[in-house]
Amino acid sequence: MKRILFVCTGNTCRSPMAEAIMRDRAARRSLDIEVRSAGVSTVDGMAVSANAAETLRRKQIAHNGTSRVLAESAVQWADLILTMTASHKRSLLGRFPSAMEKTHTLLEYASLDEQTAAKLAELERLYTEWQMKQALGQEVTDADRTRMIELERQIPGFDIDDPFGGPLHVYESCAAQIEEAVEKLLDRLAKDGHS
Repeated sequence: MKRILFVCTGNTCRSPMAEAIMRDRAARRSLDIEVRSAGVSTVDGMAVSANAAETLRRKQIAHNGTSRVLAESAVQWADLILTMTASHKRSLLGRFPSAMEKTHTLLEYASLDEQTAAKLAELERLYTEWQMKQALGQEVTDADRTRMIELERQIPGFDIDDPFGGPLHVYESCAAQIEEAVEKLLDRLAKDGHS
């Protein structure tokens, strides 16, 4: 069984929709996958936003959970952690650096080619070195700074836009983006033998 954790900011919009959509789609394909979600900046027990709940209801997808704070136990539980944005990924890895190998953005993991993966790995390494230098009171070199900017420009965006506070159609658009990524993710998991 594959255990997947979806992560966003408040765990009231994107990650609960991703959790519910993934659970629904995995069940339709008879894939043995356990799914949870959490937020990097939330409190336990908040309801899913009304527009996220309505978006799922219109798709006939059930979701009854409430928000959960991203905790070490959830990070350890997960085989795969998929964040909604690169910022969520950096926040998570700043707190749980040992999760580096299993943490990706959803869009990155679902549709990443080898060349982009290599550039992304280099950028992640440079960010990690930069954070270490900051912690030690050191400066990042001009060459590293220039390379980070260059890589940022070359790598496509892997963020799912935040619908928080938007009208229903914004949530529906977000859910459609998540659905497309989840289908690709399930194709990849099935191909890799996680059924």
